[in-house]
Amino acid sequence: MYDFVVVGAGFFGAIFAHEVKKVGKKVLVIEKRDHIGGNCYSYDDPETNITVDKYGPHIFHTPSKNIWDYINSFADFNRYQHRVFTTVGGNFYPMPINLATINRFYNLNLTPGEAREYLKSKTLAVSSPKNLEEMAISLIGKDLYETFVKGYTIKQWGCDPRDLPAELITRLPVRTSYYDCYYDDDYQGMPIGGYTPIFEKLLKDIPLELKTDYFAKRDYWRSVTKTLIYTGPIDRYFNYHYGKLRWRSVRFEIEKMPLDDYQGISVMNYADQEVPYTRILEPKHFYRERAHLSRGTVVIREYPCDDPSEPYYPVCSKTDREVLAKYQKAQSQEKDVIFGGRLAEYKYYDMYQVISRALKQIEKLLKVI
Repeated sequence: MYDFVVVGAGFFGAIFAHEVKKVGKKVLVIEKRDHIGGNCYSYDDPETNITVDKYGPHIFHTPSKNIWDYINSFADFNRYQHRVFTTVGGNFYPMPINLATINRFYNLNLTPGEAREYLKSKTLAVSSPKNLEEMAISLIGKDLYETFVKGYTIKQWGCDPRDLPAELITRLPVRTSYYDCYYDDDYQGMPIGGYTPIFEKLLKDIPLELKTDYFAKRDYWRSVTKTLIYTGPIDRYFNYHYGKLRWRSVRFEIEKMPLDDYQGISVMNYADQEVPYTRILEPKHFYRERAHLSRGTVVIREYPCDDPSEPYYPVCSKTDREVLAKYQKAQSQEKDVIFGGRLAEYKYYDMYQVISRALKQIEKLLKVI
């Protein structure tokens, strides 16, 4: 009999298992995939000697020194700071939108103060934006929205931006300075050697069963544990009783090239709607300290898609939020089950937020056991 059976070896599950083992609890982790790490899984490509994130890049960033210190206890991080360019209409612009973007797009030479006033003249006052489009136009105006956001959003989410929640656009900073780092957080970087070694340390000496689908033997797993930790999709847990929540997924097209450098940056976005992919990744730029050891380069094109077997991003449309409320009510009635992580909570969390929630859940739990 286990104290905990953890379903899923991503950040929430791995950290939970690691921390309860430290206090002497008996824990087992089961994972549907053939590897640990969830969507943060990375591997070293033997042909190019480049660290590749199998499910797309995961730049670690956090405003919390406590979370930064915690994750650094499992890996050394480099000083990578995320900078992105966007190509649209055959031109290149720095992203997120900043003073350089504004000046280049409008062919102006504005100061920060002038740019703030200029943007105000372009925006429409919306007292209570009801969707992503309204929020975006209230922040940056119609010109910048239709050029940089609309087409990319339609590709990324597979729906009209007016069907997406307003707060989604707030993940994209807008600046009237030349500061071009994507994130404002004090602590940023990539783990040297990739993310997989972090999970190997987290799960060291913890029983682990890969290629194991919880739902194939659901009753059995519940019978061998006092408490279940579930990190999979919340709608799947309840057998889609109230309907399926919509998730957006990504298909990756990987190409190896005998070049030192393909695009000169880790991520290039493609905002034109007719371009089928949303961005091209070049992983070697995430790990510049190893660039001199690489042989050629790896290029990854991201194609957003609907793939229920590989949920990535919760769409969170109005209908989704209504269905989610029903699942959350049902979830509150489940005894001896803890739901955690992006999939189980249907939340667009960053990594540091998942880690924080896992640690807070453990702290709360240990007070009563």
